[in-house]
Amino acid sequence: MGAQIAAHLANAGIPTLLLDIVPRDERNDRNKIARAGFEAAKKAKPAAFFTSNLASLVTVGNFEDDLPKLKDCDLIIEAVVENLEIKRSLYEKVEQHRRPGSILASNTSGIPLKQLAEGRSEDFRAHFLGMHFFNPPRYMHLVELIRTEWTKPEVSCSMFGFLDERLGKGVVIAKDRPNFIANRIGTYGALVTMSTMLEDGYSIEEVDKMTGPAAGRPKTATFRTFDLVGLDVFAHVVRNLHENLPDDPEREMFVMPEFVTKMIERGLLGNKTTAGFYQRKKAEADKREIWTLDTATLDYRAAQKVKLPALDMA
Repeated sequence: MGAQIAAHLANAGIPTLLLDIVPRDERNDRNKIARAGFEAAKKAKPAAFFTSNLASLVTVGNFEDDLPKLKDCDLIIEAVVENLEIKRSLYEKVEQHRRPGSILASNTSGIPLKQLAEGRSEDFRAHFLGMHFFNPPRYMHLVELIRTEWTKPEVSCSMFGFLDERLGKGVVIAKDRPNFIANRIGTYGALVTMSTMLEDGYSIEEVDKMTGPAAGRPKTATFRTFDLVGLDVFAHVVRNLHENLPDDPEREMFVMPEFVTKMIERGLLGNKTTAGFYQRKKAEADKREIWTLDTATLDYRAAQKVKLPALDMA
């Protein structure tokens, strides 16, 4: 996600520094992980960059060697794993190198911004907000902008203008509530959808046929969307809602279905692991076939063509 955001900043003509962790046992290429994300963005389909030459605006590095370069950055966007302590640990290091007055934004999909900013300096908190892009950032129009009680109004105002005019985004102001707007509503909808699928015996293909363009949504529908986002990210969002909504009347809906938990345990996380609800398999003549997960057995089978007369009539 960080590499995709960097690509779209480059699309707007903005020189961008892309940093990631150093591999545990890597001595020769300390930028290996950031470079892998960058190369994936260059090869992405649909394309992350407008044109291939824009990739030259992105420079890769790592959190251990290159944080001093943050002093030259006007905007720092954090897009690491959805874990409060990991994010807070990174902010502590960032604060040692950022220039006072530079803006810091978290791409968190739902961790309360107040928790992220607690304990940081006054200048850090005054210039900190949430800037939640959706995947893939080049194509998804929505960005949620979330300010805290400490964020200067001029900071959130300038970022609204930047996202709107420079990056071409549709900006929605969200309150600092668990999972903000889109993931609060979308996660609930997805979990109700999964529950209904299991209770009424629908297949994954049937659900995606009903919850895609037929419902005014993208072709990725429900399960292709989660393969794109990553089931590990989805699990973080669900857990965050269950923990932070103790009085919500629908709280018990925010529990991961057992078959999805088993998928995560087996490393079936979606596109990032080449297998999730769907899997691409090699067929004859080097062609690829789409296979679908059987939720009862967690085995893959050839995708089935869906015929729903009601949708044909509509």
